[in-house]
Amino acid sequence: MMNYFTEDKSVETVNARMGGPVSPRIAEVMASLVHHLHAFAKDIQLTQSEWEATIGFLTRTGQICSGERQEFILLSDVLGLSMLVDAIGNRRPAGATENTVFGPFHVEDAPIRAMGDNISLDGKGESCLFEGKVIDLHGNPVENACVDVWSDNADGFYDVQQPGVQPKWNNRGRFFTCADGAYAFRGIKPISYPIPDDGPVGQLLALLGRHPYRPAHMHFLITAPGFQRVVTHTFVGDDTYLESDAVFGVKKTLIAPFERLSGAETLWRSPFDFVLTPV
Repeated sequence: MMNYFTEDKSVETVNARMGGPVSPRIAEVMASLVHHLHAFAKDIQLTQSEWEATIGFLTRTGQICSGERQEFILLSDVLGLSMLVDAIGNRRPAGATENTVFGPFHVEDAPIRAMGDNISLDGKGESCLFEGKVIDLHGNPVENACVDVWSDNADGFYDVQQPGVQPKWNNRGRFFTCADGAYAFRGIKPISYPIPDDGPVGQLLALLGRHPYRPAHMHFLITAPGFQRVVTHTFVGDDTYLESDAVFGVKKTLIAPFERLSGAETLWRSPFDFVLTPV
């Protein structure tokens, strides 16, 4: 019997055309994609005009991408797909520090700084001491862990978003722990800011009645020999957008204390320990 395309047998017909040799993983992924994509179209009775509008949206999403902007990752972020993939790939035992989205503004090879140094180079914002320990699951300190940190400035922008306006490496730095596993650096209390919403993803958020804001956070990338890499944030506990983060990055265990200080070198202090999982 000839295997022509019909609405009822659409999935079977398309997947039957897969030839060989095909990677088993590619075959598995594509067969599942076709199955779910066709089921979605049938479930909502997708119309021709809706299909055309979707193709136009995806086309515009690709057209706005550049070396500095990846609108498709932003789309993945606001649909929660980035966080889902991260959660699947970073399942950890209870007590270990949880991952969250990497974000688009990390820069490799940030300056290595001495413990206690100030990473805020533009003099803006409310000063904050970030400190704590890097430990293993049993509470033992982790020596020679690299604590790579970055955040926005007091105007809500990262240095790479404002070249020539902010100093290079503003609010960035790498710190290496000693035998006690402790880290400490001075920066600013982060502020909430909107993701880029001047493109197709911003238009989608508006259609869905969603705001583009991320709650205030400090980024951490922690690596150490013999341990899994941790990509995470610490969030300011009283931020307005904690429960409506545009990219779904907040986890309860990552909400950090920010203590107001009096008569200290900084206005704020944020203590937080990172618990690493062995490889």
